[in-house]
Amino acid sequence: MSPQGTQPRRILIADDDPVSRRLLQSFLEKWGYDVVPAADGEIALRLLEKESAPTLAILDWMMPKKNGLEVCARVRERPGRAYVYIILLTARTRKDDLLQGLESGADDYLTKPFHAAELRARLQVGLRILELQTGLIQAREELLFRATHDELTGLVNRRVIIEAIAREHSRNIRHGGTFAVIVLDLDHFKSVNDTHGHLAGDAVLKEVARRMAVGLRPYDTVGRYGGEEFVIVAPSCDREGASRLVERILTMIRSKPVDAADCSVAVTASCGISISHPGKSLDARALMRLADEALYRAKDNGRNRAEFAVEPELIQSG
Repeated sequence: MSPQGTQPRRILIADDDPVSRRLLQSFLEKWGYDVVPAADGEIALRLLEKESAPTLAILDWMMPKKNGLEVCARVRERPGRAYVYIILLTARTRKDDLLQGLESGADDYLTKPFHAAELRARLQVGLRILELQTGLIQAREELLFRATHDELTGLVNRRVIIEAIAREHSRNIRHGGTFAVIVLDLDHFKSVNDTHGHLAGDAVLKEVARRMAVGLRPYDTVGRYGGEEFVIVAPSCDREGASRLVERILTMIRSKPVDAADCSVAVTASCGISISHPGKSLDARALMRLADEALYRAKDNGRNRAEFAVEPELIQSG
């Protein structure tokens, strides 16, 4: 049976004594662990530096090439990698030696000859700690996602969009090139909520977000700016490229009605587009203001269309 009733956990064991290594491996496999053996410290370190490294390890203190302390210290130097819970096996019993082992980065130690039941109990402690850490990491990632994404559509939120525009503006100043800011607003969205209810409105927003995400380039950023308004930041995109991109998005949005809350809703959208050029690089506030003004003109000119900002500094020569 696997430890704590889970799927088999991978564990690395490093010991240069083949008899001791096979004995330890037999115990661990009996307890449901998937064992990765290593005959010396150098092999152990190489295995622990892989992306798919086990998160549990039992290291003998005295090994050729690299001893257990050296392996511990090297593993702890790795930034941003999954934590490895390490147990040192040692014949040393002096308190100073054991403290040295823990200071090198080991989480626990066991003196030889070890008692199988004690090793199993210590491994279960290690598993609980790893599970707690995984839970904390997942909670942190969830909080980060909620802080940067819109809950309904899953797109990035207003703050991230502004940061994306500022990032492109900074790159534009350093390296030149162009980029586009596109403000997209669903047409007559209030009537969707009024006629079909807010559940239908939510379904429309989610489906429109999905269609936009499918139609964009991998390096474009799309987010929900508020209500039924979305913003797209398109790097390396001039007037012609922005026109093609927007037409593709609008076509996908109106391609077929959205099935929502026992009804079918036809959806269209209007867009305003502003472009930042070399030598006329505009900040996030200016680009958003100009794109908003263009959006209002698209609405006034019949909706279901796109308009470019008309300020002289945004019109390409020729």
